[in-house]
Amino acid sequence: MKLYGSLTSPYVRKVRAFMKERDIDCEFIVEGPHDEAGNVARLNPLGKVPVMVRDDGEVLFDSPMLIEYLDSLKDEALYPPPSEARWQVQRWRALGQGLCDATVARLMETRRAPERQDPAMIARQEGKIAAALRFANDRVSGGDYLFGERFGIADIAMAVALEYIDFRYPHDWRSQHERLARWLADVADQPSLKETRFPA
Repeated sequence: MKLYGSLTSPYVRKVRAFMKERDIDCEFIVEGPHDEAGNVARLNPLGKVPVMVRDDGEVLFDSPMLIEYLDSLKDEALYPPPSEARWQVQRWRALGQGLCDATVARLMETRRAPERQDPAMIARQEGKIAAALRFANDRVSGGDYLFGERFGIADIAMAVALEYIDFRYPHDWRSQHERLARWLADVADQPSLKETRFPA
């Protein structure tokens, strides 16, 4: 298998971290959606990363889908079977996804020429991020992991999202959300996260 994506995409990092957590062999090819090689646009009609090409030539994209597919390749899936536990895990995954979406949207707006930026749009995204951080902080149990007895997709999704905020929207969220900050500090040294960290 081959995975195409950039080193700065939180969506790509989630998939890479999950592959390392599950010890899945997959060649990682660094390529952004606008790179001259053009593989991303050729393979994914949406022109987004990550994109995966299976050994049979079939193409898959969208990070939640890729993670579920990769989880299906191994015994003892990290995703719980359909149950209340699965919906709890999926809620954490969706929260992490939404945090990444809002941070990306804010970043893209701030990269426009100053006279073309929409301050109200930036404020909306920052409001979403603040609300999601409060929601997460209120639900951190104080245990080692966000759900269950082992490091899983809920932890990967939220850790990547929080570190992406630090990477692209650095601000002192930790002083307001101390339980969430402590949880991140505890899981940040997980090998799958350390080996896929955003570039300095």
